[in-house]
Amino acid sequence: MSCWDTIQAYALRSIGIGERLLPREGYDLCQQFTLIGSGMFWNIYFGIFALLAGFFFAVALAVGKSSHNPLLRKPAEWFIFVFRGSPLFIQFFFAYFVFLTLKQSVPFLGAFTAAWLGALVVLFLNTAAYSGEIFYGALLSIPKGDIEAADAYGMTGWTRFRRITFPTMLRLAWPAYTNEAIFLFHATTLVFFSGFPVLKQQGDALYYARYFADKTFNPFIPYPILAFYFILLTLVIVGLFGLINSRLNKHMPKETRTKVRFRPNLIR
Repeated sequence: MSCWDTIQAYALRSIGIGERLLPREGYDLCQQFTLIGSGMFWNIYFGIFALLAGFFFAVALAVGKSSHNPLLRKPAEWFIFVFRGSPLFIQFFFAYFVFLTLKQSVPFLGAFTAAWLGALVVLFLNTAAYSGEIFYGALLSIPKGDIEAADAYGMTGWTRFRRITFPTMLRLAWPAYTNEAIFLFHATTLVFFSGFPVLKQQGDALYYARYFADKTFNPFIPYPILAFYFILLTLVIVGLFGLINSRLNKHMPKETRTKVRFRPNLIR
């Protein structure tokens, strides 16, 4: 089988399109690049949807934590504390246990025990907690002069939040939020170890990297390929978030604009 035939057969295998059986011989670079790249569809899916949903929940958490009303502040504080204080790996296993228990009493919740949905829920809640803390810090950093100026113009409530508070919070939080987005996409590899079942061997990138490592007894080819794909994905994220950061800071003098920099979370 030529490399082009391999690409046609396996490029979309992780989403159920193409050859059903995994390679049983050869295990050349083309097969490894193609199948591991195919698995990246799931990692990108987990990352994008968790990030989009988590963004709005994170804003709500940040606003709730900064509220003077304890009915809003305390739940937000405890939610952030629990999900930031416990390892993501443990959250995956605990969530699977909860979903499996609910499945026995509520059959239609069975979909949550599958990786495509259950793992997405965990990633969404986890990134919302971390992002909520980032946005909360940005809310506290908003210059008082901006708020006073908004009050002087008669802005109150939703109008002040929409036109002054939210844009300023987003501008201040965006560099740190960019790093959270990068970490979230990297964290999608934990789905492989989480206990959520893989349907018909249609796993993520790490699933296929592990398959080739087991078959060839050589982890020094598939895992660097996996790292290569994630480096490319990180560059795309930094580029996209950098464009958004430029948009958020376009009204600021060049010397005062914050720049997006990749700072890996070595300890979390």
